[in-house]
Amino acid sequence: MVRYVLSRLLQAIPTLLLISFLTFIMGYLAPGDPIRMILGEHSDPQTVAQVRHELGLDQPWYVQYGRFVWSAVKGDFGISLYNRRPVGDVIRESFPATATLAVLAILLAIAVGIPAGIIAAVFHNRLPDRLSMAGVVLGISVPNFVLATLLILLVSVRLGWLPVAGWGAPEYLVLPVLVLAARPSASIARFTRTSMLEVLQQDYIRTARAKGVPERAVILKHALPNALLPVVTVIGNAFGYLLTGSFIVETVFAVPGVGYKSIEAILRRDYPVIQATTLLFAFLFIVVNLFVDILYTRLDPRVRFRA
Repeated sequence: MVRYVLSRLLQAIPTLLLISFLTFIMGYLAPGDPIRMILGEHSDPQTVAQVRHELGLDQPWYVQYGRFVWSAVKGDFGISLYNRRPVGDVIRESFPATATLAVLAILLAIAVGIPAGIIAAVFHNRLPDRLSMAGVVLGISVPNFVLATLLILLVSVRLGWLPVAGWGAPEYLVLPVLVLAARPSASIARFTRTSMLEVLQQDYIRTARAKGVPERAVILKHALPNALLPVVTVIGNAFGYLLTGSFIVETVFAVPGVGYKSIEAILRRDYPVIQATTLLFAFLFIVVNLFVDILYTRLDPRVRFRA
């Protein structure tokens, strides 16, 4: 397994380098001067030149990129152009909020999606199945920002049950977690239903029923464990999406997470923060997918590592 993990991590290096290069070039070629955005359009040219020299922005692009990559390897992502703080500190302060939302959202998605998929499969082509699939269609098709707006208007503005936005207390978690969990819940329910329907047609399920095994035991003991194997991949992808794709939700609900900081950095042209958060998101997605592959081999003995 160690050899497999090392092989996958080595394969990820070119991907991370390409992502870092594209992010750097887009920032480098973007119109406007980030230094003047920070100091003001009418700043003294001498001050602008001094700050640009201090930050190394007066050097050729390949020197800037090489310095960024070398520093990133050592865990140093430079200084934020906007608040002049280490980018690593900005990420360390904001990542717990993103991770909290992602973990709670995936747990809620699993708690809702798997039972909904099982019920839909057991009552195939009947009312529970149709209701579950209607919920799946809504969960997949309604964008996060639309659902967030509807929940804010209904739950916060009209009913006054929960705060509109903010961070620091449990009640601030409810709405963003609900919004983030909607799409993963729908995906997990859909794949659980499909997998359960396939498993329920297998010969060993017919044999168990012919032997008089109670239907509850057939579903939960014989069918469900095998049906959940493909769902593990869906859950892993969903968790990666939650960790790396919460920009809109964090911005709408003013959650001080990495996604929110990324949007701020884009608006302020804070390129070191943009580069660092982009690399972080790419690395997290790679690690989550690697973990899912390892977990899959543990759950299914038929799958073996191939370095």
